[in-house]
Amino acid sequence: MVAFLKKPRESEDFHQIVDFVTAIHIRYALTKNPTIYVSLISQFWRTARVRTLDNGEIELNATIDGQVKTITEASVRRHLKLADADGISSLPTTEIFEQLALMG
Repeated sequence: MVAFLKKPRESEDFHQIVDFVTAIHIRYALTKNPTIYVSLISQFWRTARVRTLDNGEIELNATIDGQVKTITEASVRRHLKLADADGISSLPTTEIFEQLALMG
């Protein structure tokens, strides 16, 4: 599924939502539509193994087309371009509601 973030002429109320989604750190993940082959997904789930590293980080290892692939939380954040390497910070509830009120 992909989100197309264009402002429709028919609904100006929707423009604020588009502006918000465009500005948030998950925009790349919402708007890119890469081709992912079912055979690769099947190989991943058939061979995926979970491993906990000494530092407590969890790592997924899977073999796809004969190559071992390693996935960590950091690699997911990097490839989806989440731009929050230090983790997700949360806003105080009052600030969230203040911003929502501005959206209408």
